[in-house]
Amino acid sequence: MWETIAAEAAAESSLWEGALLPAEQQLREPVFSRLGPAAHALGLETIYEGYLVHYGTSRLFAPADADTALLLGDYLYAHGLVRIAATGDVAAVADLAELISLCAQARADGRNGDGAAWAATAASLGAGDLEAAREALRVRGDSSSLDAAARAAAGDHAVDGTLAAHARLVG
Repeated sequence: MWETIAAEAAAESSLWEGALLPAEQQLREPVFSRLGPAAHALGLETIYEGYLVHYGTSRLFAPADADTALLLGDYLYAHGLVRIAATGDVAAVADLAELISLCAQARADGRNGDGAAWAATAASLGAGDLEAAREALRVRGDSSSLDAAARAAAGDHAVDGTLAAHARLVG
């Protein structure tokens, strides 16, 4: 998975190739794909890597400046969505597009809850049953319904491990 993300980014742009960390410095740890369908793992981790480039500590890249980071993160979002779309799962694409938007808004508003949003989306990818929980985060900054949905779908142990890994990467 990690070789694919890195190789495709490097092939796409010399900027992305130059931003790649040396292999021995890369953190090749899956985070939210552990909660989702195996068929979507590469797409999920590509999108999450874009999120980390924007808001956290990337596992694979160290962009030279903020402009490069913004462009690389957007490339990874788009490339991950293309991967999910290639599976034919339109509902999963819609869920992930909503997740990207929701988390960007939460970050802009200085709200927590992105981890719960990621966990719930990954654990119920394509099910289309998170609208009320997303609205609670969007309007009130309340991520408890998203957390509960993730735990109901994937279990406490899996969600706890995933959220701990997310916290290490995003802070």
